[in-house]
Amino acid sequence: MTRFARITGTGSSLPPQRLSNADMVELLARRGVETSDQWIVERTGIRARHFAAEGVFASDLAADACRQAMSAADVAPGDIDLIIVATSTPDMVFPSTAAILQHKLGIAGCPVFDVQAVCSGFIYALTVADALIRTGSAHKALVVGAEVFSRILDFNDRTTCVLFGDGAGAVVLEASETPGILSTDIHADGKHTGILCVPGHVSGGHVLGDPLLKMDGQAVFKLAVGVLEDTARAVLDKAGKTSADIDWLIPHQANIRIMQSTAKKLKLSMDRVVVTVDEHGNTSAASIPLALDHAVRGGQVKKGDTLLLEGVGGGFTWGAVLLDL
Repeated sequence: MTRFARITGTGSSLPPQRLSNADMVELLARRGVETSDQWIVERTGIRARHFAAEGVFASDLAADACRQAMSAADVAPGDIDLIIVATSTPDMVFPSTAAILQHKLGIAGCPVFDVQAVCSGFIYALTVADALIRTGSAHKALVVGAEVFSRILDFNDRTTCVLFGDGAGAVVLEASETPGILSTDIHADGKHTGILCVPGHVSGGHVLGDPLLKMDGQAVFKLAVGVLEDTARAVLDKAGKTSADIDWLIPHQANIRIMQSTAKKLKLSMDRVVVTVDEHGNTSAASIPLALDHAVRGGQVKKGDTLLLEGVGGGFTWGAVLLDL
């Protein structure tokens, strides 16, 4: 029997603290940094984001999202035999956030690990989980994107700090006799490391370098629109599909202009694109599963729909997954 992998449940978690653009304007003004709601919305489409409270970690948000996903899939913690967490803001240097999450969910014994591909992390994690299920190494997996990017933002830099938010999204991926994930495509090019990075590290009990996020927005935009079109066409070609077969495009929620450009290149109207960047901001590896869960629970995305998920992030990394829900 040929094995496939299907998403059987989705879940998400957002911290209670919601910061509107007006809240960000006020926060930055106290630091002597000027910005405005109009400036943020025109350049990004973002109107609000959520920040985690002190003492709340990526694993906490991930645990909430996973419990929702497991409930939706009607699986118990003991049924899970693989956990992959995509994150750039782990709880600790080690062990993995996945190991901490595993314990919080009351699961033991199955393999767990983190994937670090920044905003493409969920695409990478879903690709790996799909491969492990297809080979019989796993049967029911939790695939999670979880971030607390508010911890690594430079609030003296209005070009970056207004963009990001915290959150988590999760899916249960199960072995199936019928295709769910139809094709995947992942890439990276390390020569672009410098345009989006957090150039700090821990050594001898001290943080060396700069532990806050740095981004060349124009360079990121230019690179993103090209690779997102390429990877979208790659997964469609692998599956023998065209853009006309896509019911919903669920892209990484980084910037509304990037999303609009990708949709235009694929000849998709924006009413077939799931958009949550306005309320969530850029939640990095969490953005795609957050948007997916939002669309499923809101009734936009339905069982049987064909979805194109795609993301691009620091590294530079990029990729896409085509699936039938």
